[in-house]
Amino acid sequence: MTEANSDSVGEEDIFKRTELLAVSAPPSIGARLHELYDENLTAKIIRAATTCLEHNYPIAQYPEYVLQSGPDAGKYLLREADFWTCGFFPGSIYSLLERWIKYPQKAGKGAISALIIQKLHELGGIWSEPIHHMGSRTDTHDMAFIIQPSMRPRWEIFHDERALSTILTAADSLYTRYSPRIGAIRSWDQLTQKGVNITSMDHDFLVIIDSMCNLDLLYYAAAHTGRDELSVAATRHAHKLLRTHLRHETGNYAQRKGFSGPLFSTVHVANFDPTTGDLKEVRTGQGYAKDSTWARGQAWGILGYSQTFQWTGESEFLTAACGLAEYFLLRLETSPSCVERRISDTSDKTCGRYVPLWDFDAPINEENPLRDSSAGVIAANGLLVLAQCLISRGDHAQGQRYLDAALTIVEDTLAFSLAKEKASIVVVGSKVSVEDTRANETFDAILKNATANFNASDHRRYWDHGLVYGDYYLVEFGNRLLRMGLV
Repeated sequence: MTEANSDSVGEEDIFKRTELLAVSAPPSIGARLHELYDENLTAKIIRAATTCLEHNYPIAQYPEYVLQSGPDAGKYLLREADFWTCGFFPGSIYSLLERWIKYPQKAGKGAISALIIQKLHELGGIWSEPIHHMGSRTDTHDMAFIIQPSMRPRWEIFHDERALSTILTAADSLYTRYSPRIGAIRSWDQLTQKGVNITSMDHDFLVIIDSMCNLDLLYYAAAHTGRDELSVAATRHAHKLLRTHLRHETGNYAQRKGFSGPLFSTVHVANFDPTTGDLKEVRTGQGYAKDSTWARGQAWGILGYSQTFQWTGESEFLTAACGLAEYFLLRLETSPSCVERRISDTSDKTCGRYVPLWDFDAPINEENPLRDSSAGVIAANGLLVLAQCLISRGDHAQGQRYLDAALTIVEDTLAFSLAKEKASIVVVGSKVSVEDTRANETFDAILKNATANFNASDHRRYWDHGLVYGDYYLVEFGNRLLRMGLV
């Protein structure tokens, strides 16, 4: 009896030893990425949604970017309502609203949750209402970016039939830009830069890699209506870009350890002859050069081909998504050591390795390498979709590979680019307001270090700032983990 008691005490002592627990239980995903679910995210979106209505109601402009220096630093700068980024800010509101409603264990604050949900719902309605009128536009291919971030949750969470109608109208509008002769959807109507003046829709047909992320709208509408022509157009477009926008890599970047398939980099812009369907030329609109790899373009490719495989199950698209992902990760891993920065003066730990350079082939300022944090979080979303696809097929090892990569990118992005100027929610009675966590330290965006456009020939260049779609894809990444049951 005494011996039995002694043994049981011994076992209990072993399992209480924290050093053994530390070895056997690595930090959970939720612990590693806890800042994804901090009050700061909701507070910043509520504050921006409120302050950006000042002198802007009815809404004529939407938040786009936040400068990190200069007299306008810290505050959202707005862009005309018909600009392609208009859908991401209301999308961020609805992504947070989904989180507060469906996953209160991660977002909730007890008794005041209802007030925050009410506030987000009110602001979401205000900022998404003008988006309804965008659904009939036929002058842009960016219909998924504009419509889906707010209208899809309005339909799926609140069963808002008007939102579904707007989605279906937008899909019809996007379909008008499809050319059966070329087998692709026209992206831009023109491209004008220093020394470049492509303006004829009769002689030119511009298609960009970003377009892969607008196909989801066509598949979604086809699934809701049974209109196969929408999904057929999307699939033909994806096949076309396999041949024209993906470069099969050879030489120094031809393979990555642990992966035996082909690696692909991306072309940003391809110009076709509308009459013959032949490829005339390739260019870049926002990258360094036509033969370089613009980081955000590569990220759009990862997300777009992962989504397209998820809809179609066609193996060619899975091969493309994996090859794009592996190349992106390889370029992160092989970037020069100057991309790493010590976390603090008292620590040898570094961060920044997985926050992408704005273009993987552009010249680098070694003292302050120019990044695009938005490219990283977009790619991370694509990697999560890809991981789901592979795991659902029983390829758990490869799926885990991309899940781990996605988590690494976002963990590093939070360490390197999360704005130190944070915000807190204040509730007094039934009123919800926001204040700086540290007085007079304000930065409206969640992330810093994005680069919208650093192309030397472009007429509008801006870089090293907060960016509305970087924040949207960061919040969405957190939601994807919640939907997958990983946090």
